[in-house]
Amino acid sequence: MTLQLPRKAAQLIAFLKKNGYGCYVVGGYVRDSLLNHMADYRGMDFTTNATPEQIQGLFPDSEYTNRFGTVIIPLSKAYEKLELTSHEFEPHDFFEITTYRSESAYSDNRHPDTITWGTRLEDDLSRRDFTINALACDGGEIIDHYNGLDDIKNKIIRTVGNPKERFSEDALRIMRAIRFASQLSFTIEPTTLEALTAQVQLLAHISSERIRDELMKILASNSASRGILLMKDTGVLTYVLPELYPTWGSEQKSPKRHHIYDVGTHLIKTLEACTNPDPIVRLACLLHDVGKPKTRAVQPDGVVTFYNHELVSTEIAFDIGKRLHLSKHNLIKLTKLVRYHQFTVDEHQTDSAIRRVIRNVGKEYMYDLLDLRVADRIGSGSAPDSWRLQLFKKRIEEVQKQPFSVRDLKIHGNDVMDALHIPSGPQVGTLLETLFKEVSEQKLENTKGALLNRLVQLPHKG
Repeated sequence: MTLQLPRKAAQLIAFLKKNGYGCYVVGGYVRDSLLNHMADYRGMDFTTNATPEQIQGLFPDSEYTNRFGTVIIPLSKAYEKLELTSHEFEPHDFFEITTYRSESAYSDNRHPDTITWGTRLEDDLSRRDFTINALACDGGEIIDHYNGLDDIKNKIIRTVGNPKERFSEDALRIMRAIRFASQLSFTIEPTTLEALTAQVQLLAHISSERIRDELMKILASNSASRGILLMKDTGVLTYVLPELYPTWGSEQKSPKRHHIYDVGTHLIKTLEACTNPDPIVRLACLLHDVGKPKTRAVQPDGVVTFYNHELVSTEIAFDIGKRLHLSKHNLIKLTKLVRYHQFTVDEHQTDSAIRRVIRNVGKEYMYDLLDLRVADRIGSGSAPDSWRLQLFKKRIEEVQKQPFSVRDLKIHGNDVMDALHIPSGPQVGTLLETLFKEVSEQKLENTKGALLNRLVQLPHKG
């Protein structure tokens, strides 16, 4: 089987061959191209028998600042040598090319203690994680020493060689196996899955940031719920989201309640129903009821209640976000979506009540919250939509045309001072607050002319 490479890649390979070195594209680009997935040349990895020093000798403007043999070649500095035009690449594009290598001893279960430059492609491919990532191509026949082509055809995730050795070398491969299974809708081969399950404790050696990155990729995948269940069944979830385990078996069925699943199953089905591609929104779907087991109570009439579960769920989501080192923006987004997922949808709501919902969650997250609500309904066994929810969506659009704070008024402090000839001070803010109150009560239009006309009528000290 052959694979045609982009001209940029072909030119780099040809240049190295011209200078006496072998060079191949390896890993994800080859895999994704064979799967007809969007394969970006900027994600290409190259491997060669040239040492880093020899690569730099050919590309003096390249960068080599690591111990793994990876040299960065900026195309803006190398394109003429590769006989490319300036129109064939973006200004910040680069190639990563790594020397064939063998590795030994992984005392931290993540990085090799010893690295030795190699001379054979087969030896370099033998150190890679999964057979589907151990494929190489130089523009001709695809080189496949470990039956990766068959595993792609049969949709199988299998380690290269002994799975126990591969996972002990780099424990992050445990999560990568589940991530690839989720992204590609592949099955983890039994021996690989058995070794993965037996070695989950090695994830304790992996940083929270690396765990987070893999989790986000799983959540963003087409089979996110399957990935979470794989983590649950293998014990991986103990090192990623242990807070979810108590939700399975926490029953919600009771008189006067619409739920038909236990909490954990409901969370998985909510995640499964989420059409929003943002992994933070999907994480909120997965965690929005995580506090229910702690708040569960059965009333004398048999009704199961979860009073204030959204508050407890928010606290748990916050702790998870801090542990995963989410950015400040993503942590705020996650906790707001979880905190306010129970917003009321009622045809009798006033505009003020709807504005309060939007103000609480933030205008920038309102439509994410609606996506969570729809997924929550589906995950509860209800219809995805209702006439009340449709009405609420329409009213949100209408209400957002009105100002939400003084800053949304069409005049500002300088306008007030100029119109009334008054100095800066608390009085300016008080006048703006009065105008805002009248606008929010729909007693005054939010136009500059109307606001200035009303302004001069308000009592003030000149």
